[in-house]
Amino acid sequence: MDIKSIISEFRFEGELISVKEFGSGHINSTYIADFGEKRYVIQKINTNVFKNPDALMDNVFSVTRYLKNIIIENGGEPERETLKFIRTTDGREYLKTSDGECYRAYIFVENSICYDSADTPEMFKKSGAAFGQFQKLLASFPADTLAETIPHFHDTPWRFANEFEPAVLKNICSRAESCEEEISFVREREKKLYRITDALLSGEVPLRVTHNDTKLNNILFDKNTGESLAVIDLDTVMPGSALYDFGDSIRFGASTAAEDEKDLGKVEMSLEYFKAYAEGYLGEAGASLTETEKGLLAYSAWLITLECGMRFLTDYLMGDVYFKTDYPEHNLVRAKNQFKLVSDMEKKMSEMEEIIKNC
Repeated sequence: MDIKSIISEFRFEGELISVKEFGSGHINSTYIADFGEKRYVIQKINTNVFKNPDALMDNVFSVTRYLKNIIIENGGEPERETLKFIRTTDGREYLKTSDGECYRAYIFVENSICYDSADTPEMFKKSGAAFGQFQKLLASFPADTLAETIPHFHDTPWRFANEFEPAVLKNICSRAESCEEEISFVREREKKLYRITDALLSGEVPLRVTHNDTKLNNILFDKNTGESLAVIDLDTVMPGSALYDFGDSIRFGASTAAEDEKDLGKVEMSLEYFKAYAEGYLGEAGASLTETEKGLLAYSAWLITLECGMRFLTDYLMGDVYFKTDYPEHNLVRAKNQFKLVSDMEKKMSEMEEIIKNC
């Protein structure tokens, strides 16, 4: 089916004026359709990555419907403060074509903008506030009703036992000899990987809705005011711990270098950026988090950074089958980069914990 035929299968208002490719995402193919008074985003779901589109879209519709009601109760603008997904003409949450391709659609949020990086602590603080508000609004959502669309996504102990160690032992690409120091780095920290998963199992940390891709470019900002509007890209929304989202934000946004920077002398965890994000996040979500969760926030940044480095190293050992690489050692460079960040966090952990207490 061509894109105009796809569009005709959704409940859009008005007459189609134009349609064109949109955005720069690496996972889903995206189009924007102009219907005059409204524009709509149409996305082809990458079913190689998201193998269960039924569960994915059930999660998305459940969360956005809940957010819409909360936003209305708070006197907000639901069509600007969360995504509004459009059903197909026969009432389905997404379109599945005869050849198995899957498409979904939502209203384009006008006068909005995304940013790829936080160039100032103030911008990073705004991103913390946006994801903190997302967590606050969903604090009472029954997270156990959501599907786990990517099983064990942030189950670090499971990844260690079932992915990392087998990759080391099999050594199918004969690369283990080139990264013995990095392998030891992970193994030496294995006993410290369990705090969040154990707390989830015991109920000490509550199961919550997690976004699982808390990068700055997954926040819409108002073009006129510069304030955050909505958290977007909800494909990885599933049950987990709020700590995972906080930790991944710090891993990605508080590092002083790109995650594939070769010069490790440039890589450290910025306490200034950590403080900015923590202030923004806790300013919104603080009252909805338990004391145990707050006490593990600094640790979560360490854990998710170590997990990410472990995943890069695992992929390097397996022959670069998951992450896209530009050269043979790319994943090893990424792993070394993340482990340098982990080491820096270990040196600064008491300062990070003190910042959390002060926030």
